[in-house]
Amino acid sequence: MYLKSLRIGNVNIDNNVFLAPMAGITDLPFRVLCKEQGAGLTYTEMVSSKGLFYGDKCTQELMAISEVERPAAIQIFGNDPNIMGEIVKKVSKQAEIIDINMGCPAPKVVKNGEGSKLLLNPQLVGQIVKSVVANSLVPVTVKIRKGWDEEHVNAIEVAKLIEESGASAITVHGRTREQFYSGKADWDIIKQVKQNVKIPVIGNGDIVCGEDAKRMFEYTGCDAIMIARASNGNPWIFRDIIAYLKEGIVLGRPNLDEIKGMILRHITLLTDFKGEYTAVREMRKHIAWYIKGIPNAAEIRNNVNKIEDIGELKEFIYHI
Repeated sequence: MYLKSLRIGNVNIDNNVFLAPMAGITDLPFRVLCKEQGAGLTYTEMVSSKGLFYGDKCTQELMAISEVERPAAIQIFGNDPNIMGEIVKKVSKQAEIIDINMGCPAPKVVKNGEGSKLLLNPQLVGQIVKSVVANSLVPVTVKIRKGWDEEHVNAIEVAKLIEESGASAITVHGRTREQFYSGKADWDIIKQVKQNVKIPVIGNGDIVCGEDAKRMFEYTGCDAIMIARASNGNPWIFRDIIAYLKEGIVLGRPNLDEIKGMILRHITLLTDFKGEYTAVREMRKHIAWYIKGIPNAAEIRNNVNKIEDIGELKEFIYHI
């Protein structure tokens, strides 16, 4: 009933359980793992429109997409409608959907008037969306928050403006910028946005299991859900949510062998994509998430943090 295919613009998506874009986490290897576990749509880490405009090499690398994850979305951020319109002419050749970040709460993003800071300037929001839509070869979506703070809750107003400006879907994270990722997500605001626009609405915030996913769909009437931090160290969450929505089954936590197998596959994918030096170091945070709750997790984490050789890391994981 709740699990279904979804159409965003002219793009058909197999199911409506999506992986959220997360800076420093949703790189190509992690997205592939989530896709293999059933994620309907994946998003790149957010990509700076100014970085692309000025030809930054690292920014280009963020947009790499594997054929196995298509359809996929590239998320861009910025505050200059002209620059964003210009870069999207090229960027939209590389993905099936372009998503605009208007929800990131990070201080370094906000201080430049980007991310969630845009919620305080609805006029600029409209200008950016119109410029990106006019220049994009593919559907454009936008991710917003409830508002800047409790005194500036304007998600409904901004969502209407985004729809009028030509976007094909909206994601609403039910927290204000002031909350960052703390406190409880407000699902009422997601419900209200859904009631006020005709384009698909994707609900985001506090979904950590199948039961949460079902409640989000029931309560808000949203068209899709987006999983963020609950996927850290847990690509299986997509499999679990899909099983629950489809058959009411609670699959439960993977066993140690499954966890080790996923870590080893993640190491291999990351090494192939970024090289040994970077892979060893970036896997430290991922392994800490994967092993959370298993016996001796703290000791395992401490040992992993000392390893600098990929072969040694694999051997260590294999013998946990």
